[in-house]
Amino acid sequence: MSSLPIFDVAGSALAAQSVRLNTIASNLANADSVGSSPETAYRPIEPVFQTARVPGQPGMTGVDVVRVEPLDKPAIRRFEPGHPMADAEGYIYAPDVDPVAQMVNLISASRGYQANVEVINSARELALATLMIGR
Repeated sequence: MSSLPIFDVAGSALAAQSVRLNTIASNLANADSVGSSPETAYRPIEPVFQTARVPGQPGMTGVDVVRVEPLDKPAIRRFEPGHPMADAEGYIYAPDVDPVAQMVNLISASRGYQANVEVINSARELALATLMIGR
């Protein structure tokens, strides 16, 4: 906990956006993977956030990552009998990852991260300017 709670609030948001960026990267990296059954196919993941109180600061809240959970999207079944991962019926199973939606989320998370970096920079500059008033 810092002496200025804005750093705690913005820091928690930075950590949350970082987790969001990592889950999006994982989804995009596994978008073209396949499995031999619906159970072995990659399932896209998404973080779950909740508000969190800033210690020692009543009424101030930040954000916490509660968990990262797989989305309830069934695998996409494709008929490719020549594929080495095909099951006995000739099907492979791919994750239901929409790369366009993931890129939109990536841009949103990146902008959220950048905004919180700017909050920290502005708060730091204001704190330094306040300290210089007495000189």
